Amino acid sequence: MHGIDQIAYGMWGAVLFNIVLFGVFTYTAFKPTTKKDWRTMGAFVAFMVALFTEMFGFPLTIYFLTSILGNNYPVLDPFTHLNGHLWVALSGGSPILYSILHPLSNILIFGGLMVIAIGWKGIHAGNGELITHGIYRFIRHPQYSGFTLMIIGFLVQWPTIITLIMAPILLIMYAKLAKKEEKKMVELFGDRYLEYREQVPAFIPIRAGRYRTN
Repeated sequence: MHGIDQIAYGMWGAVLFNIVLFGVFTYTAFKPTTKKDWRTMGAFVAFMVALFTEMFGFPLTIYFLTSILGNNYPVLDPFTHLNGHLWVALSGGSPILYSILHPLSNILIFGGLMVIAIGWKGIHAGNGELITHGIYRFIRHPQYSGFTLMIIGFLVQWPTIITLIMAPILLIMYAKLAKKEEKKMVELFGDRYLEYREQVPAFIPIRAGRYRTN
């Protein structure tokens, strides 16, 4: 295994392995069934492809930044695994920062997967009924919240120019999908869903209360 002070690029096997690994995990947690589900997951997989290609394959972000900054780039050897981490490089190559950010990113990524899985389990166990118990007592769209946690986690773990551009696009896409879903829910459940929507936040459980099931 390559250490954090060694060059770790051109590892296309690692690129493929990580894309497949996280793709399978995400598929298992999300269980896409509709075209909308597949589009949602497909956009997220494209994000992961861009991420892991730069993490282990070709460091496009580093080439781009070093070509612009030249000798002003904050680390001497930008092509080690440690200095390839953009946040670490911008801090001057701090291994302490790397040791903090890496486990934090894993907590966010796998926490997001768990939120997606719990949300999927709840909604598919509902058999078409309005689900307001479990995680749905606290947020209306746990699956999109889970994807958001994973995106933030990957940006903490290994930010790149492409993923930093893609991240807000994905988040806007999820917000629009959530609005479309809510219109359909209002049509199906009427005042029951309107009352639920008034009490429960969409993505972040920031309100003091929680939905009271009857």
